[in-house]
Amino acid sequence: MRTESALPLLRLLQLASPSLPVGGFTYSQGVEWAVEAGWIADAADLEAWLTDQVDDTLSCLEIPLLARLFDACADGDARALRHWCGIGWAWRETAELRAEERNRGRALADLLVSLDVTRAAEWRETLATSQLAGFALAAVHWEIPRETAALGYAWSWLENLVLAAVKLVPLGQTDGQRTLLRLAERLPAAVERGLALPDEAIGASLPAFAIASSAHETQYTRLFRS
Repeated sequence: MRTESALPLLRLLQLASPSLPVGGFTYSQGVEWAVEAGWIADAADLEAWLTDQVDDTLSCLEIPLLARLFDACADGDARALRHWCGIGWAWRETAELRAEERNRGRALADLLVSLDVTRAAEWRETLATSQLAGFALAAVHWEIPRETAALGYAWSWLENLVLAAVKLVPLGQTDGQRTLLRLAERLPAAVERGLALPDEAIGASLPAFAIASSAHETQYTRLFRS
């Protein structure tokens, strides 16, 4: 593989890595409360919980928004970037989800500025409102194709939540890897649907997910921030 074709893949692996210093590993997105409530008690429960999110939230909200933010960054369109960041913010249903979006967005924006990513400093205020925006800008800067970037984002999201469940349920490492293998098979189709979704169809509603996130805010003991 030639260096110029290998570098975008390597940059995507860096961007999607749990070691990226944006705090992704500190969030469970309601999984912690779902475990305490008995909604997630084993690997099968976890797979069902995350399958709903892949088919609904990921393909109908996260990926379509990422695609539009990617296009805005590629076009150098700051107005479109602000618009789609605002749409994403409006779809965060709970205080914890909004706090996560801002905290991870700000951390990623600061990182991209320090890495001299084009327009990161200029757009820092907007990037700090959305982790998706920073991911999109980094993908454009590092010449990662849009579909490939979307797959990388989907994998990063899935890996973080499965690793959280491995600690919380708890699950064995092998059960966690089996769950990753099975759910990863759903990601290409979810990304394809998400990239094809028209503007008017963007949105997601998973009441149990919103309840878990809301209840987690006042959970008596917590390992995760949300």
